[in-house]
Amino acid sequence: MHTDSIITGTKKNAEIFLNGVNSSIAMHNVSTQFADGGEFGFGGEIGISTNKLPPRGPVGINQLTSYKYIVSGKGIVRQ
Repeated sequence: MHTDSIITGTKKNAEIFLNGVNSSIAMHNVSTQFADGGEFGFGGEIGISTNKLPPRGPVGINQLTSYKYIVSGKGIVRQ
């Protein structure tokens, strides 16, 4: 539930996968090596969680919101 990726040239298969997978990061034709807080501009990671709930500590609307990032590319890999 952290990161999943599909490699396909079929747009319909990619859409089904991206909309159906229960991960915080869903990727299409992109290496999962890019699933890092620094790659998303969040700075260095201090922790990783695959849970959606429960939040801990003081809870406001921001803590009750979970995000799903969809990343599409054309065979992007690290060199």
